Amino acid sequence: MESVLLRGGKIWDGSGKPAFVADVFVTGNRIAQVQPPGTRGRQAALSLDIPGHTIIPGLVDGHAHLPFLHKANIADTGDVPPEEHTLRTMQHARVVLEAGFTSCLSGGSAKPRIDVVVRNEINAGHLPGPRMLAAGPELTNTGNLGDERRMHIHRESIAMIVDGVDEMSRTCRLLIREGVDTLKLNISGNQTIPNSRSDQNVMTEDEIRTAAVTAHAHGKRIAAHVRAAASIKLALKHGIDILYHCEYADEECLDLLEAARDRIFVAPAIGLLHNLMYEAEAWGITYDGARATGVVHQFECAQRVFAELRKRGVRVLVGGDYGFPWTPHGTNARDLEHFVRFFGYSDAQALVAATRTGAAAMMLEGQAGEIAEGFLADLVVVAGEPQDDVRLLQTADNIKLVMKDGRIHKNLFDTVH
Repeated sequence: MESVLLRGGKIWDGSGKPAFVADVFVTGNRIAQVQPPGTRGRQAALSLDIPGHTIIPGLVDGHAHLPFLHKANIADTGDVPPEEHTLRTMQHARVVLEAGFTSCLSGGSAKPRIDVVVRNEINAGHLPGPRMLAAGPELTNTGNLGDERRMHIHRESIAMIVDGVDEMSRTCRLLIREGVDTLKLNISGNQTIPNSRSDQNVMTEDEIRTAAVTAHAHGKRIAAHVRAAASIKLALKHGIDILYHCEYADEECLDLLEAARDRIFVAPAIGLLHNLMYEAEAWGITYDGARATGVVHQFECAQRVFAELRKRGVRVLVGGDYGFPWTPHGTNARDLEHFVRFFGYSDAQALVAATRTGAAAMMLEGQAGEIAEGFLADLVVVAGEPQDDVRLLQTADNIKLVMKDGRIHKNLFDTVH
């Protein structure tokens, strides 16, 4: 990796402080210097003049599904052979990286080893893609979200079916053996499952406890799909690290989440709910249909819950279940605008959630998510000032340069010295 000098632009360093004008010197995979503009110092192999642009830390998707294949019916994902599925996931990794997301915390793979294999190839430098914490398929129960089987025919989806403590223990150990960083439980149901609804707790306490103990015994993270209040409480009771959705949190849940705020991360996946209401009509989902299935109510509940969690200082991650046809990969930055519009974040606060908070969730606190000397050189150069208008991050041509680990993966600048 060669040295790079980015000069003449503003720096928004991820700390939440105002942006300032400075040059950034990168050598190897680290930020070597953040220096006043025009400072004479070491010569870089590549120098780029970037006036009118802002350098921000690489963005982090805290609820990524790179193996999701833009299928309107998620069950169709299981019909795709693993070879083609892996190639498509590789393509998604590149698209998401070029959109400015230099890290992805997986919220669930779709086959046991796809996340793991793609992560390994990215880490080896063989594929362009974000840093990944790899997950296996979501772990669910018979009749719960992800169980697409029928009595007359077997069908795979994006989950592995586990019933009871013994199956849970065995399956968690299997996925850990195969190299996952994170286990994912579907504790609540979903609005798409007639007999396992979003407000119902489906997974048993013993199953949850077994998964959490197994994950932590091996030094792994554990995440959970938790919409129902009872599910949130069980997840917190048994040490779940990352809680997804949380729309039906009651006042006791909010207090418990606040009490655990230094240990946990939560992510609303608001992008999926928003687009199901307003942008899925081409796939037969109207606003009235979304209301009938409970999506509109979930969205309203999410607004209340996550506005309150912001006030209570709970660490919230961007990441909106991208990978459906109405939430295509590469549009992940729309989540930041949702945080501003619906949860009361300022633009800068939303950007902190997507950088410094995301880096902490990636277990890179103090190493990434900020622009400071010695930090990993995960950098995005944006036309304009996204800390004042996060909508700028939604336009591909505004993402002028993406650097991950000191290596440039996208460069739209013409002036090169």
